[in-house]
Amino acid sequence: MKTVSQIKLPIEYEMELFEKKFLLSMSSKVSLLNRITHYVVNRKGKQMRPMFVFLIAKMINNGDVNDRTYRGASVIELIHTATLVHDDVVDESNKRRGFFSINALWKNKIAVLVGDYLLSKGLLLSIDNEDFDLLKIISVAVREMSEGELLQIEKARKLDITEEVYYEIIRQKTATLIAACCAMGAQSVNASKEEVELMRKFGELIGMAFQIKDDLFDYGSEKIGKPTGIDIKEQKMTLPLIYALNHSSDKEKSWAINSIKNHNTNKDRVKELIAFVKEKGGLGFAVSKMKEYQQEALQILQKYPTSPYKDSLELMVNYVIERKK
Repeated sequence: MKTVSQIKLPIEYEMELFEKKFLLSMSSKVSLLNRITHYVVNRKGKQMRPMFVFLIAKMINNGDVNDRTYRGASVIELIHTATLVHDDVVDESNKRRGFFSINALWKNKIAVLVGDYLLSKGLLLSIDNEDFDLLKIISVAVREMSEGELLQIEKARKLDITEEVYYEIIRQKTATLIAACCAMGAQSVNASKEEVELMRKFGELIGMAFQIKDDLFDYGSEKIGKPTGIDIKEQKMTLPLIYALNHSSDKEKSWAINSIKNHNTNKDRVKELIAFVKEKGGLGFAVSKMKEYQQEALQILQKYPTSPYKDSLELMVNYVIERKK
């Protein structure tokens, strides 16, 4: 199993410098804001998104990055952080990566305002430096992410998600931000329009595989060992479940939908539903779709000459579907 630190090796210097620049990009005259943003920065995740920006830029540009690459990575991270802060409010979640969320510590009103602040800082970072091309990439991503979330909410009410609608939801909700990171890396070093589009597609494929992997965790993983059933409790229609419903009799289908709608907090019923999805081949199907996206992403990388950056991106594509959490 490849670790994130191995993937980071060829961009270690850039990532260290990026962290300093990122913290500066958040600074404010309001001390409460600085306290909160410090809290955010010190509890960062794996930072996969900025890593994509730097690895793509270096692979395309013979190992060189520039100020625009750093700003592009900062804009992505500012706006991604803003969406996470807002998500925690929307989901009424008190934890993020094992730590208290901002809304848990400072209440919803402050969390929403902090999210707005980070969003505006991201936009201004691009505008002040006239990076309008970079701003366009991230603005499209934010629009798509909002649409994807709302589409999912709309469909969850009726539980009538088809496979096609599911792909559209995860493309907008998850894949679009990773796609923006990869397009941003290429655009920051002034790659051609075609190459920026190719990198956007590469990121989208990884994002699709990433989300399907997430859906599979709900049915148990080697590390957790037991299924969580959280998606079922939240009435989320994921790929394994959609496949199982499409391959069952009317009677089985109405039992499953009734279980999700009316018995999603009943542990035994959720267990039965998980067993039903496995029995119908839902997990196997989702795994094969995830691998299709992964292979397509790897094929795009084949067009590039060997370099440490390309190697890291290959590791990243494999990490996305092999990760344990």
